[in-house]
Amino acid sequence: MKAVLLAAGYGTRLYPLTENLPKTLLPVAGRPMLDWIADKVDDVAAVDELHVVTNARFGAALEEWAHGRRGRLDAVVHNDGTTSNENRLGAIGDIAFVIDRTEIGSDDLLVVAGDNLFDGSLADYVDWWRGKGDGSAIAVRDCGDLELARQYAIVEVDERDRIVSFVEKPPNPPGTLASTATYVYRREHVPLVRTYLDEGNSPDAPGNFIAWLYTREPVYAYRLEGVWFDIGDHEQLRIADETMRRQLA
Repeated sequence: MKAVLLAAGYGTRLYPLTENLPKTLLPVAGRPMLDWIADKVDDVAAVDELHVVTNARFGAALEEWAHGRRGRLDAVVHNDGTTSNENRLGAIGDIAFVIDRTEIGSDDLLVVAGDNLFDGSLADYVDWWRGKGDGSAIAVRDCGDLELARQYAIVEVDERDRIVSFVEKPPNPPGTLASTATYVYRREHVPLVRTYLDEGNSPDAPGNFIAWLYTREPVYAYRLEGVWFDIGDHEQLRIADETMRRQLA
């Protein structure tokens, strides 16, 4: 299994903090966000390569982070060549970019957004996914509130936890199971990232690929335990920092 961390965004909603520093390197409880996520990936014994995709604006900063990190897996940084929010490849475009320039397209793939913080176990997630045997998977969290559910992609599942509905930011949510940007792609499904893009679909939010894939192949929803933060603005960053500091105290 290979892992890809998505770190090519420009974090414009976090200005001025992200004008000269990538969002994924902003400190949470004294450590860059990517440290927390990469440590979770290290715990997955099946993962033997860790890839991080970034952009030309922050490529040097991510290279420095990778060089200084001490973990089980050495991080390989890929610069997608983009320079602004206007010409970015998008999350799915970046996944395809890494697949195209490496040899990871023939293996199972763990993909995590670099601003997606959680304290659940990726190792448990991968073990659960392997038990399904025939599909890909997405981690979900019960946000517990229908009003809040309007802000997320909401999934519905059957008795085997197979996704039967995936709706992005629904005005009338059918439930409160919210998708997180934490995915396991079965190796047979990895080439379908290129198929999806070649059909002219949106290269942006990674959930768009899942919305396309679940209607064609089995995709399962794993319930992620513990806290979860999708850090998109100053308030979420503050809450994540305070929560993680409390856990470390």
